[in-house]
Amino acid sequence: MKDAENISALMQELGQNAKAAAQELAFAPAEAKTRALEAAADAVWANRAEIIAANEKDLAFGRDKGLTDAMMDRLLLDEGRIQGIVDGLRAVAAQPDPVGAVLSEWDRPSGLHIKRVRTPLGVVGVIYESRPNVTADAGALCLKSGNAVILRGGSESFHSSGAIHACLVEGLKAAGLPETAIQRVPTRDREAVRELLTMTDYVDVIVPRGGKGLVGLVQREARVPVFAHLEGIVHVYIDKAADPQKTMDVVLNAKTRRTGICGAAECLLVHKDAMELGQAVIDALMEAGVEVRAGEGLRGSVAATDDDWGTEYLDSIIAAKVVDDLDAAIDHIRTYSSSHTDAIMTEDDAAAARFFERIDSAILMRNASTQFADGGEFGMGAEIGIATGKMHARGPVGAEQLTSFKYIVEGDGTARP
Repeated sequence: MKDAENISALMQELGQNAKAAAQELAFAPAEAKTRALEAAADAVWANRAEIIAANEKDLAFGRDKGLTDAMMDRLLLDEGRIQGIVDGLRAVAAQPDPVGAVLSEWDRPSGLHIKRVRTPLGVVGVIYESRPNVTADAGALCLKSGNAVILRGGSESFHSSGAIHACLVEGLKAAGLPETAIQRVPTRDREAVRELLTMTDYVDVIVPRGGKGLVGLVQREARVPVFAHLEGIVHVYIDKAADPQKTMDVVLNAKTRRTGICGAAECLLVHKDAMELGQAVIDALMEAGVEVRAGEGLRGSVAATDDDWGTEYLDSIIAAKVVDDLDAAIDHIRTYSSSHTDAIMTEDDAAAARFFERIDSAILMRNASTQFADGGEFGMGAEIGIATGKMHARGPVGAEQLTSFKYIVEGDGTARP
């Protein structure tokens, strides 16, 4: 049998298993799902040495592949980050079960009583790149929302994802839930991704989490509906009414806390009447090791070019530009934003209101670091990704966003006249 045929058979088996598991999960007791996630958290912590050893293999693979420092940081697991995975699993476990929640109900003059209730989507395919913690986040959120999931991690995180996935399966076993509720594609072969994107008989939605290349491939080739997660071309606008200390603290955090995540700031816009503050922020960024590609009127590391607007660096690089006023900042963001996250630094309520009203990104912030663009920080326990589209889910995709709904209609021998 050819490799492509082997991959096709493998993916068909995963799809069949997932669909069967989803049918059981749709009515699984909330207590069983909670128990599975708690047991998975215990397993992750108990097996942290094995997970770190697996991660060392991935780091060696990444070094050989020539990954950037920021990409290597995304890939790295240490005991602190494993504790974060454990905390995320426990946070999702502690959330209310969304399945079966009554969204609304009403009576009709005909005598009908109608309820709209949350239901799982069915089978979710998650395709992600280097961050191995997504294995736990995606598995947990899909289970909590009653969905089976097929996980396809990036080649860089192959061993780490496998070790984490094994812990999730331990949790399913402990709770008596189908072990095939959370499956992982056990190959680096890219043909598996292409197969997953066309499995309309088994998969109900695809969630891509990664860079522009991955998302573009998914959107071009998917036959299954997609929750789009585009690149994070994140802007911070320093208004003329910005507070200097808040601005310094927020912008430095937004860029430097972790440069390789999608909520990292990539472009700094400075009101022409706030150039002194803007230049001070740029100087501080450069002192922190950030390369600033500065537009006219600003002193940076190098001069910005037109290509720097609308670029997601995912590295210690930021573009900076002077704008005439708030509306010019809004125009720039409308032109170059990926509709992920954009922020304004201002003490002017009217300016903030205008910014929020006229920009249509999934997340808008005022006087807060864009690194808070994260489902965990929003109280969702974790997220599968930040959806930048407008259909169904938008912003951080947590357990509730992985549900649909159905109508329950009750009558008493009621016939339509």
